Parts: sequence; C-alpha cells; structure tokens
Amino acid sequence: MRHIFLDTETTGLYANQGHRIIEIAAVEIVNRRPTNNSFHFYLNPDREIDPAAQEVHGITLDFLQDKPKFTEIASDFIEFIKDTTLIIHNAPFDVGFINMELGLIERQPIENVVANIIDTLKMAKDMRPGQRNSLDALCRFYNIDNSQRSLHGALLDAQLLAEVYLAMTRGQEDLMIDFQYSGTDIAGEKNTHRPANLFILKASDEELKSHEVYLDKMKGEKKLIW
Repeated sequence: MRHIFLDTETTGLYANQGHRIIEIAAVEIVNRRPTNNSFHFYLNPDREIDPAAQEVHGITLDFLQDKPKFTEIASDFIEFIKDTTLIIHNAPFDVGFINMELGLIERQPIENVVANIIDTLKMAKDMRPGQRNSLDALCRFYNIDNSQRSLHGALLDAQLLAEVYLAMTRGQEDLMIDFQYSGTDIAGEKNTHRPANLFILKASDEELKSHEVYLDKMKGEKKLIW
C-alpha cells in the first residue's frame, strides 16, 4: 500500500485572500516502510510573504526569486501523488491551498487525483480528545525526535508526520503487513504459510488422556453445549 505524506508552507493563512504556496513536500511510504522517494520544491509565489508567516517558516522572498513557479512543477507533482492515499496534518488547510494553485492553471482538484485523503489532526482529536494535537505535541507523545524543527519546513514536517502516523496506527495494521500473503498465493485458496518464528506446542498423550477424563467428569455433572 502506497501512502504519501504531504506538507506545505505558504505566504499567509488564507488561500482565498490570494496567498500562495512557497514550499511543498511529499514523502512516500510503501507497506509502512520509507522508500527515500520524495517530492520537494520551493516556489516563487509572485507576491509578498506576510511577516507573521515568515516568522513561522523563515523563508524569505529573496530566497524564492530564482525558484520555479507552481505551474512549472504541477505535472510532476500530480504524477507523484496520483492514485495514492494522501496523509496531511490539518488537511483542509493544505488541500485548500493546493486546489487554489491547481485552479489557477485550470487543473482538476486534488480530490480527483488521489484515491483518498486522511487528516491526521482529525485522527488525533478522535484518539486524544481534549489534548494538544499539533505535530510537535504528537512527536512528544510518541517519543519522536523533532529537535531539528526550530522552524516549520515542509520536507521535515512531512517526514515527521510519516513517523507520527505510523506510531498512531501501530497495532492491527502491523499484523496485516507482517502476515500478508506472498506474491505466489492465489486469492480464494487457503494460506498455509506460517511465520518462521511461530512455535507450536502440542499436548502429550498423557495430557490428552487427562483432558478426556476431565470432560467425561463434566458430562456427568451437567449438560454441555459443545
């Protein structure tokens, strides 16, 4: 299963007020394992950056002057995320900005490109109601090292989000991955594979005989339903 973890940095808070994306990053995880395959660009927004936003991410307009515009990277971006499960922290914010950028170049919205979008902020609120569920708070809760995050940055935040999501979903999904069928299994046939380290302890003849005696005794005392 292919998951893409995405984050953006922007010139301000509101896409509908003309703010633009200035950094976009997407990190690939396949079957819960990092692939070192990522998509990352700084972008020239063709507008000023709000001072409050710059304090958060530290990206200056001077730094962005020679960077590509969104339209130049849009096709590669769409190809990278196409048909995947997209995972974003506070998804409405990033999706709103991406759809604004796509709309400006007459491309279809991101919901029509990917298979699914998961909002980890909503997940965290459901799992930890009443708690702080920022990315930093979740890193602390799951003991994930975020010491390099002195400022927000799309690539680092996407990588941290991947670690947080794997920690949040550890459990049943791990079992599904650890014990998935091999490529030679045929759908509908019984899977006879066992993990190599599964130890099976069989009862001895004496233990089986004692068990039969115990069951006979129970039958004499009450009616059994098995």
